[in-house]
Parts: sequence; structure tokens; C-alpha cells
Amino acid sequence: MKTTHRKNTKHGRFWKSAVILAGLLAVIVVQGCSPSKRTGDAAEAAADKPTVLNYGYIGINKLNVPSSGAEGWGFHKGIIQEELKKHGIAQVNLTGFPNGPDQTESLVSGRLDAGSLGDTPAIIAYASGAKTRLISQPSTYSIGYLFAKKGGAKSIKDLEGKTIAIQKGSFMHRYVVGLLKQEGVKDYKLVHMLIPDAQAALARGDVDALTNNGVQAMKQIDEGYPLLDDATKHPDLIGTSATVVSDAFLAKFPDFPKIWNEARKKALDDLKQHEDEYYQFVADAQGTTPEVIKKISPISEIKDTPFTDDGLKLIEGTKDFLVEEKLAKKDFDMNDWVLK
Repeated sequence: MKTTHRKNTKHGRFWKSAVILAGLLAVIVVQGCSPSKRTGDAAEAAADKPTVLNYGYIGINKLNVPSSGAEGWGFHKGIIQEELKKHGIAQVNLTGFPNGPDQTESLVSGRLDAGSLGDTPAIIAYASGAKTRLISQPSTYSIGYLFAKKGGAKSIKDLEGKTIAIQKGSFMHRYVVGLLKQEGVKDYKLVHMLIPDAQAALARGDVDALTNNGVQAMKQIDEGYPLLDDATKHPDLIGTSATVVSDAFLAKFPDFPKIWNEARKKALDDLKQHEDEYYQFVADAQGTTPEVIKKISPISEIKDTPFTDDGLKLIEGTKDFLVEEKLAKKDFDMNDWVLK
């Protein structure tokens, strides 16, 4: 009995040890080739995923949101915030800027994660080394206007030797330089002024002309300032808008472009169901009437896809022009910037 017992115990211990060893080997193998490491990486990435979006836009207004487009409507109604919240963005901080160069400076410094602005400042910033990607063109119909002072120039040719106020680095800057080149005007002086300052300078006669756009341009027409030209006559000089996101934010949130464009599309679909309310919202934000907004920013011009062939062609042409005129520091391949 004892011998048998000892014999059986010996064999039992052997098999028990074998089973334990096999189990340990299995655990080691599973740990080596299972998704556990990837799960750890995913958990680490999830921990780094941002919960706050700092978003910039052009145009300071009393509503403190973008003053038009699907982005403006989406933020105004809370549609975009609600969609982003589903993906971990619990807070959205909106900041308005008077012009594109100021906004790109905030993007470069890291104070902003993303923003919408004109194509010209976005291109100039990227060509200067800003680490951004272009994720959509919400609009491809930004119209620049060129006004003369009262009693001054009657034609574009009359601006030879004159002083023109511009917002340096804006799409209107690109428009007026391109226009003067097309018209053969070579001797002129450009001075940087924000639109309110430029309007005051034009009224005093301190400058001979200025570039303007949107509601402010319509007001100048009503006030009797001579309109020398507008970009509708020059399709190649029409500006587009650009939504860009920083590389740093993308590294933490690589799905952001897809999620953003889906949220924007949802806001646009809702906007189209409330057209009268939308036009009133934009009019309130910009200090005008719905009738003016329907004229300068019709809903039909809001794009329902991140990119269009016409829009990409326009922004490529703008980039080439800015490089040629040395307004952009260096040339680059648009495919390196556009993120589809």
C-alpha cells in the first residue's frame, strides 16, 4: 500500500508539475503574441486623448461664435459640441480673431488646436513652417472688394503711385496684388491696416484705396465709396476658407478630421432645415439684415464635403501665386498639407 501510494504520488507530482509548467508556458506565449501589449498602447493613447478643443475663427462678434457657415450654426446650436462630446471632447473653447495672421500665430504657439480662416494666411503659415494639416474647405467663395476714396481714383489704372490699405496676409491681400499685376499697375504702396482703421483712413483721405469684404463692403457701397473692382470678375482671385488642425493635436487625436467633418455635416443638414433662422443668426452676428447675408453669403455656397475639385484647384493657384510673389516663404506639395 505504501509502495503503491508512493509510486502513485510520484507520478501524480510529475503530471501536476507538467501541467503547471505547460500552463506557465502558455501564459508566456499568450503574453508575447496576444493583444495585451497593443491594449496597453491603446490605453496609453486613450489616456493622452484630449478632452478639450481650442478652436479659433475669424471675426469677433457679440455671439462669440463663428458668424456664418455650418461651423457657426453648429457651435451656436450646440450640435458640434454634442457630437465632439461623444468622442471625449468635453469642452470647446472658442476664440475670435480680427485676421488670419493673428490666428495662425496662436496655432503655431500651441494656444489653438484647430481653426477656420482664409486660405492665404493658412498657406503663408504652412510655408513658413507651421505644423498644421488642412482638413476641409468650408467655402470656396470669398470675395474681395477694392474701394477708392471719394473724389479719388476712377479706375484700377489710376492707382499707379497710390497707397492702398490692406490686411496683410489675408485673402484680400492676395486678391489686390493679383489684380494690380493683371492690370499692369506696378508702382503702388501697400500699408497694413485692420478694416475699421482702413475705413477711417480712407474717409480722411490718408489712403487712396482699400480692400474690404462681406458686410463692411456692402456698407461702403451704400455710403457711396467708388467700387473699383471685386473678385467676382476674376475667378482665379476668389478666396477659399480653410480649416486646419495642428500636428500636435492630430498626434493625440488622429480621428479628429473625420469626426470634425461628420459633425460639421450634421450641423449643415440642420441648418438647411432652418434657413430663415440661420440667416437671422448670421445677420445678428454681423450686424446687418438677413437680406444682405443672402446676397453675400448664401447657403448654397456652403460646401457639404470637406474638399471639392474646384476648391482644391483654387487653393493650389493661390499657393502658386503666393510663392511666385514671395509672399509665401517656400513652395510645397499640396498633398503634404491636405489631409483627406
